[in-house]
Amino acid sequence: MPANSNHWMVFAALASTTMASEAPGAASSTNSGSSGGGNASTKTPATEAENSLFTKYLFSILAAIVISLAVYRIVIYSVRYIRTLSCLNNSTQRYFKMPNASFANIKKHLLYAPLFRKHHNQELHLSSAGLGILPTRVQSVFLASIIGMNITLCIVAIQWHGPETAMLKQFRNRTGTLAVANMIPLVIMGGRNNPLIRMLNISFDSFNLFHRWFGRIVAAEAIGHTLAWTINEVNTVGWEGVQKGIVKVNMLTTGFIATVAVVAIVLQANVILRRAFYETFLHMHIALIIVLIVGLWKHLDGLPQQNLLLYMILLWALERGVRLLSLVYRNIGQGGTKAVVETLPGDAIRVTLKVARPWAFRPGQSVFVTIPSVGMWTSHPFSVAWSDEEERFDSEKGLAMSRQDILSSRRTSMSLIIRRRTGFTNHLYEKADRAPENQITVNAFVEGPYGGLQNLHSYGTVMLFAGGVGITHQVPYVRDLVAGYANGTVAARRVLLVWIIQSPEHLEWIRPWMTTILAMDKRRDILRIQLFVTRPRSTKEIHSPSATVQMFPGKPNVDTLIDMESENQVGAMGVSVCGTGGLSDDVRMAVRKRQGLRNIDFMEESYSW
Repeated sequence: MPANSNHWMVFAALASTTMASEAPGAASSTNSGSSGGGNASTKTPATEAENSLFTKYLFSILAAIVISLAVYRIVIYSVRYIRTLSCLNNSTQRYFKMPNASFANIKKHLLYAPLFRKHHNQELHLSSAGLGILPTRVQSVFLASIIGMNITLCIVAIQWHGPETAMLKQFRNRTGTLAVANMIPLVIMGGRNNPLIRMLNISFDSFNLFHRWFGRIVAAEAIGHTLAWTINEVNTVGWEGVQKGIVKVNMLTTGFIATVAVVAIVLQANVILRRAFYETFLHMHIALIIVLIVGLWKHLDGLPQQNLLLYMILLWALERGVRLLSLVYRNIGQGGTKAVVETLPGDAIRVTLKVARPWAFRPGQSVFVTIPSVGMWTSHPFSVAWSDEEERFDSEKGLAMSRQDILSSRRTSMSLIIRRRTGFTNHLYEKADRAPENQITVNAFVEGPYGGLQNLHSYGTVMLFAGGVGITHQVPYVRDLVAGYANGTVAARRVLLVWIIQSPEHLEWIRPWMTTILAMDKRRDILRIQLFVTRPRSTKEIHSPSATVQMFPGKPNVDTLIDMESENQVGAMGVSVCGTGGLSDDVRMAVRKRQGLRNIDFMEESYSW
């Protein structure tokens, strides 16, 4: 007999046992001694076995998805590693220029595709209110699968045509158990130190999207759990008995509080409120989560599902503990971490962080910054635009004689470019703007590093698109590729940086770093820079310093730029974009159009909150 048939036999046996143990007579006898709602805690061994079975199915399916993505990640990493080694001494790289037709179709219609025709990262609007962005097609497939899986697990093997009381009890137990079980992936996906980010090479931004949807699933299942109990109790003891049970029975009181808390979390986490009042949202979010956990712990007292909640609490505490230890290690000692904040033209600020303990910086990394004198304990994410190491000589210790002395004498400085917005960034800008010479030095805490998932070493041709402050993500890649080309450690032979800015004064944001890059060995052999100024005050501002650094008025034609580069493509091409939603969508569309013609990969850096 097929395995599926065995599963359905298990479902049927469990359902039959549940029906028999929760017959109307049994339910009546339970109700008669429970004073309005006490039957919420009555669960037979068969019911617990059924709940355990469906919880295992949930975790097994999620584990299978993780394992499949991990295998895919290993294959892609292996291909790129072999490609890098093969291209180090190969100036043409013809073999890697042409795509695999099947994989090109998968990239075009699934991996790189927006949900519908074009829009993904460009925000949807209702009047002046931002409604967020649409997920990509592959994200949508995952979300639809997770939602479909949860719906199936909630309704399969329920005796819908049996006695209503038994059916509602079975549905109540199922939805309640799954709601608690789904809180485990919910917490994992919401953590900054989520191990799946690096394991699967999936961005924190994507996991943040999945975190929000798992929260909605938990809320929907909690509502279903509560409604099933309420309908059953109304049929048995009436609305007066329901009210009496919620007020007087501790299990029901705490369950009601937990349901209200999870619904409130979903409502207050909508994108309009979240973006308009982020600090307020964050504090309310944490407070409501505490209320939810406490209420749910009391509600599940003595039930097996309390163990699932305990695992969730331990995972949350572990992630927070890792963050705290990292925060202490990186910032305490050697005078602590200092932030030098200076205003720049175009409503921007440069923040130079002198970190107490260094780490090996990689392109694409970001940090969370806390400045107590400006934003109290709140932390905010920013891309690291530049990193340097400074040597500190201590006259009392003399020359460094050991590896430990050498490391202790180094101090890493990391620079960020932050565009002035509302809230924290506005307060920081105003504080620096009021200071002498428009510069201040404040105590800070740096948490990280995070990100840095994309490695561009295996691409013979690299195009880097940046819009405005998005240049902070691309500059480290430019530096890394030019240095790698000079050292013979990367496959890159052509690198084009395209930066779209509103005014030439924005060039001041990265002038010292770009001066360093332009002076690097063999830079002219590999790097070209194209600057597009969308709002020049006059045509005199538009001038090209050299053949490899050119400036143009207006917006670029992304499709034409990628087409011109692909005609002269060397090896595989990597196209990265960090900027406005419209720019990201234009680059995505242009890359998708060329799938099947050239071997081109698309990478997007964004942070939606």
